[in-house]
Amino acid sequence: MNIIIKKRFLLYKGYKFKCSIGKSGIKKNKKEGDKATPQGILSVGKLYYRSDRLKKINTKLSCKKIKKNMGWCNDPQSSKYNKEVNRKKIKNSEKLFRKDYKYDAFIVINYNSKPVIKNKGSAIFLHLTKDYKPTAGCIAIKQNDFLKLAKIINNKTKIKI
Repeated sequence: MNIIIKKRFLLYKGYKFKCSIGKSGIKKNKKEGDKATPQGILSVGKLYYRSDRLKKINTKLSCKKIKKNMGWCNDPQSSKYNKEVNRKKIKNSEKLFRKDYKYDAFIVINYNSKPVIKNKGSAIFLHLTKDYKPTAGCIAIKQNDFLKLAKIINNKTKIKI
């Protein structure tokens, strides 16, 4: 069964969570920086979390603690484009250890990953929100909803956007 993103909702196994998507809506031909959420049926990757803010999350997904120098490369010219990186080595990257709460926990949505195509988009996550403001391309839900969802999905779960 797939997670389905429909208008402003995330649907999965009887749950209906309000969510936000990219400021430019959903696009089939996503490009880096266009603020669109990519259309398609995509797999989910690792769950990243801030262990200083959240206890270990109850999930079947593989998890990784976010450390201070972690980033996600958003530079299409880099060989590390759309991959986790060390921000000390790769400056052009999305900071994962943020002052705000949005990346206290997130799940990687495997978009533009195998193979990685330059300028097609990077750092597409299912992350946290408090206000449902549009994102830069990610999908965002409230923390309580995220924790419920994390508990019932696994690495075979797909997300239909």
